[in-house]
Amino acid sequence: MSSVKDEPVYTNEKGDVTSLELANESDDGFVEPTPEEMRALMWKLDLRLIPFLGVLYLCSFLDRVNIGNAKLAGLTKSITISDNDYNWALSIFFIGYILFEIPSNLMLKKIGPSKWIPIVMITWGMVMCAMAAVKTSAGLLVARFFLGITEVYFLVLSFIYLSGIQVPLIESIYREEQATRVALFFGCSTIAGAFGGVLAYGIMQMEGLQGLHGWQWIFIIEGLPTLVLAFACYFVLPDFPENSKFLNERERELVVRRLKVDAGPATEQHFSWVQFRAAFTDYKVYLHSLVYICGSIPLYSLSLFLPSIISGMGFTSLTAQAMSAPPYAIACIFTIGVAIHADRRRDRGWHIFFPVAVGALGYLLLIVLKSKGSAAMYVAACITTTGVFSHIPSMLSWFTNNIGGHTKRGVATAFIISIGNVGGAIGGQVYRSTDAPFYTTGHAICLALMCTSMVTTLTFKYLLNRENKRRDNLTPEQFEQESQGTDLCDKHPGFRYFS
Repeated sequence: MSSVKDEPVYTNEKGDVTSLELANESDDGFVEPTPEEMRALMWKLDLRLIPFLGVLYLCSFLDRVNIGNAKLAGLTKSITISDNDYNWALSIFFIGYILFEIPSNLMLKKIGPSKWIPIVMITWGMVMCAMAAVKTSAGLLVARFFLGITEVYFLVLSFIYLSGIQVPLIESIYREEQATRVALFFGCSTIAGAFGGVLAYGIMQMEGLQGLHGWQWIFIIEGLPTLVLAFACYFVLPDFPENSKFLNERERELVVRRLKVDAGPATEQHFSWVQFRAAFTDYKVYLHSLVYICGSIPLYSLSLFLPSIISGMGFTSLTAQAMSAPPYAIACIFTIGVAIHADRRRDRGWHIFFPVAVGALGYLLLIVLKSKGSAAMYVAACITTTGVFSHIPSMLSWFTNNIGGHTKRGVATAFIISIGNVGGAIGGQVYRSTDAPFYTTGHAICLALMCTSMVTTLTFKYLLNRENKRRDNLTPEQFEQESQGTDLCDKHPGFRYFS
């Protein structure tokens, strides 16, 4: 990344940029916080939110991909579902996810996370457990569709907390540390993959217990923790800064004050049509979307099919369940390590490019080593999983780092996430049974997507670096001229992009 000013720069709702020192000037008796006080507040927020959100995401990711484990446990044989219908059962989850993302977000804002999320989680857990009763392909399709509806809130909630859409304190003060926070949260998805494989291995031993198949027990047992955690959510998750009970009066004052500084003269209800339009006319939003969908298709297709891919290497269904755990465990370590290094280097592009290159290498090896034995292909699967997962935190934090203005950032984030969910729907169609056992076509599709992501990332990084350098070299007169106007957001010459 190109050099930036040492003093932090903040952009308010209108696009005006001030230093923290200027932002902290107060004539109403407010006592400005010290850096140590702000760090203590962030640590308190982190301890409260990230571990619990991580556990919730573990359950969420486990419930959306355990259908892959259920398939190996006999799901498709018990209900006589066609291969095409099975693939659509994977994709239809994301269709419900996409359709109900905005309504769920509105309800979240209206009644607050501590009330809305337990309601949704109870419904989500009940749907998960009820999937054990499906007897036809139509029943499985309906269940997966409603599972997508009930889980839609979670990614939105996570971005509200972790990217600063609702709490700009996190985005503006700790902007450069966001990838680490996202990685600690997202790393739970890799833990879910590892845990899901081991759990499915054990649950398959329950075949015939109480007259139920192993795949039915997978849905029941993995759905129960969601119901338990639903009640904990009411007491653990805060609502919004103004009424968060776990913060004391001083801490609430700091967060609310940061909100006001970030919003400038706008009220909380302020909506800028200028920023709304800017979200759809900014080329950066579309480049971020392209990077996202190129990563989400391999991510979801691999998550949904990894047990089947490993089974196709020559392992039994039972053994494949257990052997799907190590690739996820390795990926978890690298995911967190790459994100920490990305934050320390204040870089996003290279920390997307190199992990994606590793993933591309893995897919290439899966294609060329199919005649070299199961051990070689299994190592290739570990490499692939590591690359596919470890670039995600840097990618997720990249676009929230580079989009300024609350309205623009909120609209653009929702748009980019929706594009990523489209990638999830496509991911369910990548691996077809006709391509088994080596799934060469599916691997080739993912390889092409990873290569596209690499080219796009390098191009985007170059463009952002060039713009940062241009702004660094502006004369005072040019800086003043480009600072004119309102709702400039990240187009303000004082804003610096993460490249």
